[in-house]
Amino acid sequence: MTAPGDPAFGPRGRRVAIVAGVRTPFARRGTTLRGQSPLALGAAVVAEVVRRAGVTPREVERVVFGQVVPTLSALHVARDVLLEAGLPPETDAASVARACTTGYQATIDLARAIACGEIGGGVAGGTDSSSVVPIGLSRGLADAVVEASRARGVVAKARAYARLTPADLHVEPPALVERVTGLTMGEHAEAMAKQFGISRADQDALAHTSHVRAAAAWADGRLPAEVMAVRTPDDPDHRDVTRDNLVRTRSAPADYAKLAPIFDRDHGTVTAGNSSALTDGASAVVLLREDRARALGLEPIAFVRAAAFTALDPRGPLLLGPAHAIPRALDRAGMTLADLDLLDLHEAFAAAVLSVTTALGSRTWAREHLGRDAAVGQVDPVRLNVTGGSIALGHPFAATGVRQLVQTANELRRRGGGLACVAACAAGGLGAAIVIERDG
Repeated sequence: MTAPGDPAFGPRGRRVAIVAGVRTPFARRGTTLRGQSPLALGAAVVAEVVRRAGVTPREVERVVFGQVVPTLSALHVARDVLLEAGLPPETDAASVARACTTGYQATIDLARAIACGEIGGGVAGGTDSSSVVPIGLSRGLADAVVEASRARGVVAKARAYARLTPADLHVEPPALVERVTGLTMGEHAEAMAKQFGISRADQDALAHTSHVRAAAAWADGRLPAEVMAVRTPDDPDHRDVTRDNLVRTRSAPADYAKLAPIFDRDHGTVTAGNSSALTDGASAVVLLREDRARALGLEPIAFVRAAAFTALDPRGPLLLGPAHAIPRALDRAGMTLADLDLLDLHEAFAAAVLSVTTALGSRTWAREHLGRDAAVGQVDPVRLNVTGGSIALGHPFAATGVRQLVQTANELRRRGGGLACVAACAAGGLGAAIVIERDG
């Protein structure tokens, strides 16, 4: 294609360049990274990506960073992360949150600031821990805690708690429930599987492929190259965590068929095996204006070509956002789905991915929902999630988008150039897509 792409990201010579990217290992909740706070994970990955990029800390003019599950230790996560990472205190910071597309928002906010000339470069990323989450207290218990913290003396502190009843001792972890519908993400995935006619067998096959491809990418060095080691202070042997721990190195199709549905036990098809797991981890990427990167002697991995964000009524197919965001981003890039060499779809649930690919390939759906006379296009499974996706690698909410971006950009580089799109769904009916390119 010869179209210049979205002018929001600059003409050739001043494009937004992806210079370096890295992530921590992704670990299942409550396992190897359970002792690391989101702040610690984010700070580690920011310090490492700046080192890998080969830029000085003062060349990072802004950090745009996100966290989906907030913690009291990092209420302004971008600012806290950059200071903890040792960047100069004069470095600007912006914290963002857009559910599971937070990494997309961070990346594009930074890219737009670079493209319009506001800054020359910076770091974008996200961090989340499902092991370290805020716990809600009842009003009575919360009032007692505040009163006791202000009280002087043991008797006064005890008096603050004396009025509590058993009902006041109720605590509540954050719920992954859609506020408008009262349903979990998994229940929405079940509804989509039924609406789009997605079979259990097809979901399990996609999950199996995700693990097989991720295991291969770990074995041949593709994924280790973009994953840093993380020191775990609570490990008595002080061992570094260096690998994702969700990837099944010996995945067999029959293993998935044995698992029971978890959201609709009688008639469901969504299982723990064809869903992403609650995960701890962080990721970050350095973006620079193209001419600045080249002046520093840096070779860009890829360039941001276009992006799109969408929102749907959450009472409909909640996780179908990518089916709307992808064609919009492709239009802005001046290309079609058939022009893509790679497509990476966030695997929140296999049912959601297959619903998106079904919608993209349907002329009827395109006419009814996009106002188009033709389908967006058929997704080639050979080009989809070629180094594994979130089902195999894990899903630390705010970190997933940058993980997808870096993983796909590196694959474009290995293939000698081309065009790619990464896309994700998110709670609230949100969707996002980014088109990237690498010169051959």
